[in-house]
Amino acid sequence: MDDRTKLPKVESWPLQEAKNRLSEVVRRARSEGPQTVTVHGRRTAVILSAEDYDALAKPARKRTLAQHLLSAPRDDEFAAILDDRSSYAPERENAF
Repeated sequence: MDDRTKLPKVESWPLQEAKNRLSEVVRRARSEGPQTVTVHGRRTAVILSAEDYDALAKPARKRTLAQHLLSAPRDDEFAAILDDRSSYAPERENAF
């Protein structure tokens, strides 16, 4: 193979070259990651593998505020204080 047929690793493709070599752009998107397409030197589009697209397009799992807070890392000292307070029930006199 001579130097003219070796393809340099390109992450940015001018539109005309991307159109002419679409198969190569898609292959590289699958093997190397997203490929940028430019028009007049400005980034215009990004070609992703289907796997990358699916990961981005997957809707975020909706959680309640309580689920979100309960999934946070816990500070053991702070957790002990909260646990102690949750078992504490002050005695009140009924004003009725």
